[in-house]
Amino acid sequence: MSSLSLTLRDSSTMLRRNLLHARRYPSLTLNLLLTPVVLLLLFVYIFGDVMSAGMGGGDRAAYIAYVVPGILLMTIGGTVVGTAVSVSNDMTEGIIARFRTMAIHRGSVLIGHVIGSVLQSIASVVLVGAVAVAIGFRSTDATVLEWLAAFGLMALVALALTWIAVGMGMISPNAEAASNNALPLIVLPLISSAFVPVDSMPGWFQPIAEYQPFTPAIETLRGLLLGTEIGHNGWLAVAWCLGLTVLGYFWSKAAFNRDPK
Repeated sequence: MSSLSLTLRDSSTMLRRNLLHARRYPSLTLNLLLTPVVLLLLFVYIFGDVMSAGMGGGDRAAYIAYVVPGILLMTIGGTVVGTAVSVSNDMTEGIIARFRTMAIHRGSVLIGHVIGSVLQSIASVVLVGAVAVAIGFRSTDATVLEWLAAFGLMALVALALTWIAVGMGMISPNAEAASNNALPLIVLPLISSAFVPVDSMPGWFQPIAEYQPFTPAIETLRGLLLGTEIGHNGWLAVAWCLGLTVLGYFWSKAAFNRDPK
């Protein structure tokens, strides 16, 4: 078999392994999925009228349309926290040491984690999106091309955050540390434009919200789903995703190839 065939075979085996783990131990995924659903319901039904009034006097439906894109990307950030924990478990429980002695492609272990995490992230986004539609979210102004671009953006965000989460899992001494290290992937959307516009924040805080990866990604997704202008946010979102993917890939690869202590 060629090197490419071996890589594909071993990567598919590792992918099946990770998907089986997710199916047999769904509690972590469900707990991480519960957070964006609760936030969605909280901000729509508890704070929706107040928030929409403060953003220009719109109704609750207008705020649902505003908040859903941020919740969808927060869902991805929460899902990949489970990836960091899973990778940390593999590194600390000895299975990676066993894989190192086997005749398998070394990169297939990481590839299996990454592809499995991206698939779980997309599935989580679909479930949260279904909840959003059930409570009134509509995307009537978006074209088919914009819908495809929105799904492509979410897949790209999932890929970028997954590689970062894999790196965090690699350097963590245990699952608890991995979960803590990956916490910024959940916190950053909270201090972005997910819930309120950046220009409504205090002046000293606006740069923190604006110059981070989630804000341009959220603004791009919001524009695609609602059929509005995205301006320069699209290029910024893609640049952030590509940069984080490259950073996470080389970080994870270096940590994985490091000789175990």
